[in-house]
Amino acid sequence: MPLQASGTSLIDSGRQLGSVTGPGLTRPETRHAGIVDVEFGKDVTVVQPVNLYGCAIGDESFVGPFVEIQKGAQIGKRCRVQSHSFICELVTIGDDCFISHGAMFINDSFVTGGPANERSLWRQTKLGNFVSVGTNATILPITICDHVVIGAGAVVTKDITVAGIYAGNPARLLRKL
Repeated sequence: MPLQASGTSLIDSGRQLGSVTGPGLTRPETRHAGIVDVEFGKDVTVVQPVNLYGCAIGDESFVGPFVEIQKGAQIGKRCRVQSHSFICELVTIGDDCFISHGAMFINDSFVTGGPANERSLWRQTKLGNFVSVGTNATILPITICDHVVIGAGAVVTKDITVAGIYAGNPARLLRKL
């Protein structure tokens, strides 16, 4: 049920849930994204709730709940992006890819010692076709070639140019495919 502000209290179906303002407290800025300005291909499935804005999602792809895909990100055809994944700006994912639960993509390498104050310091991430990214993997700004499997919990810090299975922190080639 939607929450409504009533005076200084938060109200849900007539029940008071708590104070919104008070001594020293202010009302928070509330932003809503949902699905805004998304370019969808044919037969795409999206399971709410999600934050998808300014991105492109290819034909026959699937996006699970609690996923955020930011502006400028591109998801190829026949991809699956599972729940709780985060795909930031400057990420391009090829066709027939699988992004498992909780996978995180990073575009800011903290080259200044902390979060970049300038977007120009962010870097691109590109995944080829037939790439599978395991649960809770973290992908830094790199390029991954076609036919790669990234193991669960792996941290990919460098470009991957050889098809294979990679795991660990930092991710290393376990075996060629």
